[in-house]
This record gives sequence, C-alpha cells and structure tokens, in this order.
Amino acid sequence: MKLVVSDPKTGKTYQTEIQKDKETALIGLKIGDAFDGGLAGASGYKLMVTGGSDKEGFPMRKDVRGSRRKGIFISSGTGIKHGESGERKKKAVRGNTISDQTMQVNTKVVEYGEKKLEELFPSKKKEEKK
Repeated sequence: MKLVVSDPKTGKTYQTEIQKDKETALIGLKIGDAFDGGLAGASGYKLMVTGGSDKEGFPMRKDVRGSRRKGIFISSGTGIKHGESGERKKKAVRGNTISDQTMQVNTKVVEYGEKKLEELFPSKKKEEKK
C-alpha cells in the first residue's frame, strides 16, 4: 500500500510504501480519522486520512459509507470533472473506509514531530542523481 503524506505548511508531498504487516493497522480507518505516523516511519507525527484510491484507480469519497465500490449520481467533487451547471453523471467511486482493496492512502500532517519530513522521506530524485 502506498501512503502519500502532505505537509500543509510547505505544500510538499512525500510518498512511501507501507509494509504488509503494518497495513492491517490502517484497515478500517475512515476519511477524517487520525493515526500515529510511526506506521509510515514518521514517529512523532500524527497523520489524518484525506482520501485514497483502490486497485483499479477508483477514488474514495467521504460521503459514501463503507469500503465497497458503488455507482452514484454526482455533479461535483471527488470522482468527476466539472461539466455543465446542473449536470449529473453516474460514476463509480469507493467508500470512505480503508480496506484491503485500497492501494493508495492520502494523508496530511496534523501534529508535527521533532525531525523534518525531508529527513524521514528522502526524495528518490536526489538518490538517482548520486
């Protein structure tokens, strides 16, 4: 499972891979829930789930309960591009709960730790140049 950590102060994002044994701690969390950043290697940080997507790329929506995929009529928000005013489309989206089908979880930092995020999540671009 991939974890994307956004830093609201700097506007930067960091991506990391979560180990299989630690994924189970995230399963069952909903959008808006906070968890300890130690699961992602950011000890001292507190992260909040803001969204994600499943194996096929369907996005999670906060207003859809559960973890299943569901077709809903939507006019704006996550899962649809802006159309004409008042236009609604039926789109498949994932529920607001993280499951074993979730491949990517988007988070933001709620409480900061002692170390900087740049130190905890080194950029892959810098490593490739070395």
